[in-house]
Amino acid sequence: MKKEVRMGVSALASLVLAAAIWALPPGNAAKRTANTQTAQTQSVSGKIASVEKTSFTLTVASDRMSSQSQEPKRENSPKTMAFQVDKNTTVDGKLQVGANADVTYREEGGSNIAISVRVTP
Repeated sequence: MKKEVRMGVSALASLVLAAAIWALPPGNAAKRTANTQTAQTQSVSGKIASVEKTSFTLTVASDRMSSQSQEPKRENSPKTMAFQVDKNTTVDGKLQVGANADVTYREEGGSNIAISVRVTP
């Protein structure tokens, strides 16, 4: 009799586990992760100001509104951004001071991690 009770409890537990797994939406976690990474990816273009072994600095023009007149005007003021280069970063061209670069990056822990860099002389 004990053997039949164990088999019955085991079968019931298996059915409950199977029902719980089927209730989960398929691939939902993977889609959430992909959407989060896509939202965090940003791009910027500018001129390379300095190059180090595992990082480089880019000078970019930032737009800001002038409040001196009644009509808003856009003024360009240079801004520098530092980027970390890791083993997953793809670099198309040579990182050198004065070259123009298009950088796709993500923010991680307060740092800008370069995903891809396209350098044009």
